[in-house]
Amino acid sequence: MTENVRTHSAHWGVFHARWDGSRLRVRPHPGDPDPSPVLDNIPAAVGHAARVAAPAVRRGWWDRGPGRDPGRGRDGYRTVSWDAVLDRLAEETHRVRSTHGDEAVYGGSYGWASAGRFHHAQGQLHRFLALTGGYTRSVNTYSGGAAEVVLPHVLGTFDAVTRYAVTWDQVAAHTDTVVAFGGMALKNSAIAAGGVSRHVERGAMRAARDRGAVFVLVSPLRPDLPEEVDATWLPIRPGTDVALMLALMHTVVEAGRADTDFLASHCDGWDRLREYLFAAPARDAGWAEGVTGIPAATIRELAWRIAHGRTLVTVAQSLQRAEHGEQPVWGGTALAAVLGQIGLPGGGFNYGLGSLGHYGRPRNSVPVPTFSRAPNPVTSFIPVARVADMLLHPGETYSYQGVGHTYPHVRMAWWAGGNPFHHHQDLRRMRRAVAELDTFVVHDPMWTATARHADVVLPSTTTLERDDIGATSSDPLVVAMKQLVPRHGEARDDYDVLADLAVRLGHGEAFTEGRTSHEWLVHMYDRTRKGLADRGLDAPSFEEFWERGELELPQRPDDGGVLARFRADPFAHPLPTASGRVQVGSGPIAALGLPDHPGHPAWIEPTEVPDDRHPFWLVSNQPATRLHSQLDFGAHSAGSKRSGREVVRIHPDDAARLGIGDGDVVRLHNDRGACLAAARVTDDIRPGVLQLPTGAWWDPRPDPDRPELGDDGLCVHGNPNAVTRDRGTSGFAQGCSGQLCAVAVEPYRHEVPEVTAHTPPVTPASP
Repeated sequence: MTENVRTHSAHWGVFHARWDGSRLRVRPHPGDPDPSPVLDNIPAAVGHAARVAAPAVRRGWWDRGPGRDPGRGRDGYRTVSWDAVLDRLAEETHRVRSTHGDEAVYGGSYGWASAGRFHHAQGQLHRFLALTGGYTRSVNTYSGGAAEVVLPHVLGTFDAVTRYAVTWDQVAAHTDTVVAFGGMALKNSAIAAGGVSRHVERGAMRAARDRGAVFVLVSPLRPDLPEEVDATWLPIRPGTDVALMLALMHTVVEAGRADTDFLASHCDGWDRLREYLFAAPARDAGWAEGVTGIPAATIRELAWRIAHGRTLVTVAQSLQRAEHGEQPVWGGTALAAVLGQIGLPGGGFNYGLGSLGHYGRPRNSVPVPTFSRAPNPVTSFIPVARVADMLLHPGETYSYQGVGHTYPHVRMAWWAGGNPFHHHQDLRRMRRAVAELDTFVVHDPMWTATARHADVVLPSTTTLERDDIGATSSDPLVVAMKQLVPRHGEARDDYDVLADLAVRLGHGEAFTEGRTSHEWLVHMYDRTRKGLADRGLDAPSFEEFWERGELELPQRPDDGGVLARFRADPFAHPLPTASGRVQVGSGPIAALGLPDHPGHPAWIEPTEVPDDRHPFWLVSNQPATRLHSQLDFGAHSAGSKRSGREVVRIHPDDAARLGIGDGDVVRLHNDRGACLAAARVTDDIRPGVLQLPTGAWWDPRPDPDRPELGDDGLCVHGNPNAVTRDRGTSGFAQGCSGQLCAVAVEPYRHEVPEVTAHTPPVTPASP
């Protein structure tokens, strides 16, 4: 593959590709030591049947006009011309704004649309909405909503203390013990927003292990650390990690191994937390055994080990995507503080290390190309995971960081580059929520479940069909993402679509600033070129960069960043917390009086747990064969399914008791709904736990076992959000809690329906 080879980038890796006129051939970048197999999904994006080929409108909306409509997701579509749909859409945008105000427009675009920095759908849409009047926005992410809120209160600025403080090179060179709560699965660290040119995680963990480091995996799933690190597996009861953290702290303190000097000089709130640890019932190893299922002797042995040598406590993103998800993040921070390890190379605490590919890497020392946004004149916002609550309960109040807020009455939602019918919970409830809208607009290259619920579907190009620049602040490679294949059907770049709409709304010049897409790329690149030139480094022109295909940027020293400076001198380099120190307890948070978020890390019983009706924990984690739901039909993703259906893992003892064989189609269900999946019987999972990854496109049908739920009671493809719970982590962060829920499982006793999630709706041309 040498002729006409072009460089491109995806969130899961930089790659080289060649189009021969009928087939796209892809290979990893030669500098990547451990490329992701998810690259194998890319060729299927070219011309797949699931592509949206032309602008499409829902019949009910086009014929009857905007308004509340339970027909969303059930109605048919017709294709229309670009001019016709953009004229109608401009009229509707003007109507909503003039009748209901700018906050009635929700800029819901959220997701991992593109590694390209210009054609990033979220940035394009938000700029357009801001310049045409403003919009209700979302804050935080589904991935890390609880951590993103609590960490700035207890440790410091989010990116500074997560992405750049503890690096993989430090782990390889310095760490003696890694206690990985939730693991550090390579399937997760293969992914990085903006792309990743070198997957270094496996090599760093192997180097640490070869040096003698010990890895301890605290998870109900054994594959949450790679096999080659030979981890000690503690198959904890799901959702109880904070109880283990508290017991480890109690045991370390009781043994006289706590770093009392560090707690006195660098921490605030220790008296509050210590009182909680030792008050009846004492949060000791015996107490934790009853909560976590980990033997007390094992807990004591682990406490002894982490109190000797360099210890790194990591907390995976998955742990905070559950009820009271703030607590394990705070608890992990406090455990590292009790050990006195925060700020040491390869020691202390890190949230998210191994959960994303841009964590644990030095920061670039020059800026990367970015697309400029515009200030949003509307102040209304919601935590991103509360979108269904907003649509179903306008005018009602909710708590966020202990402060009361009111849900706006949104009439028009606009989505680009995301798939809420993948990443939101309780999809039947989400369907009821979007029915409340007057108008739902979606830009998408594919007929996802979200597109199938839209009133207006605007076909977007994929990254393969346009030029862009791939870059991120923690990867040294800037990539010229050159167009690889012809555009599909009538697909257009989001920028061109929004520019045409901005003209219709009287804001065309403000949106484009008079630039074409190519001129924006040149303009954005100039920021990086200037940064290089200012440092006296090679600063090629845009044309030279584009010809080369990539550009290597210098990076900052791997010096531990803000946490190392704070450790060295907490007075000269205080943290941006209430006290300037690590908040192992917090008076300001305690003063909020939140029953589900006290002023110190705490074990709080979840409100949904397995019972006689729903005896299993379901873990809904990230998939290994795709990024969220992207390219679910790709070769690598499809190859992991069984008969086209997603796979659920179940322990052999549970399978034998229920009469489930390997490969059987099973029904997972609770009071919210049900889904089908193919069983994989394995001892890599704790008994009493099921694991079904997210990302299978929602394919709803009537459930023969619960016909009262209507036509969407059963997802036949295996999307776990058919059964997950749509509830905030707490009144503090209101993050997503979809990681854990309680379900029952049984063999499916009816004729197994065909999966049609990747088959597009019929869209005959409009007369």
